[in-house]
Amino acid sequence: MDNANYHTSVMLAECMAGLEVKKGGTYVDLTFGGGGHSREILSRGGKVVGFDQDADAEARGRELESEMGGMFRFVRGNFRFLVNYLKYAGIDKVDGVLADLGVSGHQFDEGERGFSFRDENAPVDMRMNREQEKSAQEILNEYDEEKLATLLYIYGELKQARKMAKAIVARRTGTDMQWTIGDLVETVKPMLDKGREKKDLAKVFQAIRIEVNGEMDALKEMLGQIPEVLKDEGRFVVMTYHSLEDRMVKNFVRTGNVEGREKKDFYGRTIAPMAAVNRKVIEPSDSEVAENPRARSAKLRISKKVNNETE
Repeated sequence: MDNANYHTSVMLAECMAGLEVKKGGTYVDLTFGGGGHSREILSRGGKVVGFDQDADAEARGRELESEMGGMFRFVRGNFRFLVNYLKYAGIDKVDGVLADLGVSGHQFDEGERGFSFRDENAPVDMRMNREQEKSAQEILNEYDEEKLATLLYIYGELKQARKMAKAIVARRTGTDMQWTIGDLVETVKPMLDKGREKKDLAKVFQAIRIEVNGEMDALKEMLGQIPEVLKDEGRFVVMTYHSLEDRMVKNFVRTGNVEGREKKDFYGRTIAPMAAVNRKVIEPSDSEVAENPRARSAKLRISKKVNNETE
């Protein structure tokens, strides 16, 4: 398979620098995709466990398993089950964890997946794991107006969420309606802000995709497991693509929880299992964005596990 055309890894050099890959160390790539990050870790002498719930990614992961032998292991599953899978594999602690959140370029380019609004005749699907039952069709056909408005407002941060929800309910013909990308775009188009149509439309798709895949819950569960799987001083490198993800990751690194609740010691210092390595978020260079548009909204955060007993 041609991995080069599958997906261009975002901020590859910055991710590797953040992980500080050691020869013989063990690393987890929570979003394997086309395998770019995993292959780079392997090229530096690290062992890798790669996670992905997408069938196409699994095909590439199994190929890499055959190619690399015991240096690489692929796990077909959601990263919310990180601890369980590592225990099953007999792995206690790892040297680093990498997560490139969001949808891969490959998934966006496959029109039938329904992740983007490029192909108006494609069905609205948006499942990262095509074996799960719930797709965007069920959400558009079965959610009531209030529930639709809430997810569009919370996950898309859309000012016109309530009007959009009302329009979706008015358009549907029943629970068996087969929504196309064109149907959805036409329905919400009157509510898009002038001059921001594409950005707002992307937020509509983002909100529905997050709901379909339970992304916020999965991210929260995964983040809570990071301190358990990392060795002391182990690195956690994560890329986010929208403000909801980034806020959760930032809060987790700062306080140890996604809500940002601080726990203080006797001296008033915040107690948290992780510490930021880069105080300022890392963003892609202009040249990378020009070559890989997916990188445009990426934000990279690097942290390490700390021992609070000695901090």
